[in-house]
Amino acid sequence: MVSQKVVINNPTGLHLRPAGILCKEAMQFKSLVTFTFRDSVANAKSVLSVLGACVKSGDEIELVCEGEDEEEALKILVAAVEAGLGE
Repeated sequence: MVSQKVVINNPTGLHLRPAGILCKEAMQFKSLVTFTFRDSVANAKSVLSVLGACVKSGDEIELVCEGEDEEEALKILVAAVEAGLGE
């Protein structure tokens, strides 16, 4: 299992479009991909789960990847979040 904290820097937080991009990126990997925000854990492969976390701009989440391709998954997802998830 690997994890890394990352700040959501796109101006509108994880609304539908960036949540969809995050899910699309996460689904490329066999690993279980989740993130923790406050006291909740969200499945990064589920748009509804990501939206339900109510992550706003400036919030810090911790991405957690567990599985055979966890290292690559974490690297790609952190890069996507830092790049603004298409915004």
